[in-house]
Amino acid sequence: MERVEYREEPCRVALNRVKGMPFPWSLNPYMGCAHRCTFCYVRAFELRADRPFGEAYGRSIRVKVNVAEVLRAELARRTWKRESVSIGAATDPYQPVEGRYRLTRTCLEELRDARTPFHIITRSPLIVRDVDVLAEAATRAKVSVSFSIPTLDEEVWRTTEPGTPPPRQRFRALRRLVDAGIDAGVAVAPVLPGISDRPEQLRAVVEAAREAGAAHLWASVLHLRPGTREHFLAELARDWPGHLADYEQLYAKRAYLRAEQTAPVRKLVARLRHEAGPPAERPRPLRPAPEPEQLALTLE
Repeated sequence: MERVEYREEPCRVALNRVKGMPFPWSLNPYMGCAHRCTFCYVRAFELRADRPFGEAYGRSIRVKVNVAEVLRAELARRTWKRESVSIGAATDPYQPVEGRYRLTRTCLEELRDARTPFHIITRSPLIVRDVDVLAEAATRAKVSVSFSIPTLDEEVWRTTEPGTPPPRQRFRALRRLVDAGIDAGVAVAPVLPGISDRPEQLRAVVEAAREAGAAHLWASVLHLRPGTREHFLAELARDWPGHLADYEQLYAKRAYLRAEQTAPVRKLVARLRHEAGPPAERPRPLRPAPEPEQLALTLE
């Protein structure tokens, strides 16, 4: 296992204003992510901030030890309008270190007490530990969770998400949250052209989401900004060299593929979602959640 350094550093700000996104605020109890996914879009922003974005990314994690106290003060301000907060847009709030520091849980408690709506993005089943806080918060404000599960293909998962728990564990966690009455669903993201976009691969994710009772499901295709691009292509050259030339051509002049290039994946997922129908135990269909082209990328 790779050695990870954890740096306990206080923060001055907990909530970060986000512009041009479906949510106005982001919250990240940690900076850096031990999951070290090869496609992580945050690598691009680490490059811009002159921080390690390649192999070194995710090996040094900043732990914002006072983040809950700072958040409490920010939520107590008269100017706070209880706008929606996205948690986990720049680093997974339930990466392994959360088991020790519990910063995400204490932040959820503050949001609950302040009756503030929030959305969580995670790849970790550790979130079930906080099902009590999530369920109580959901009685006071809108609460939702998206599990990022791009694929059930074991080779693709092990190769591209080296530090994450198995996808099946995430689906079991999703079921636990749904059974607790929490609005939880699946983000099939990112889909990797030629690697994880085959119909049978996507069908497996959609059907597992239905079985787990997912309330929403959406998909997006990989984008590669500078920083992420260099690292991902280097990993691709090692793991799937036969795809390298195709990716270099696809992403030669742009970070995001054109709409007509991503349309086949979006249409396929929409069809599979329709065919899957409602969850077996809940009379509600898998509905598409708002599909951002990218997640919040604001780092303190």
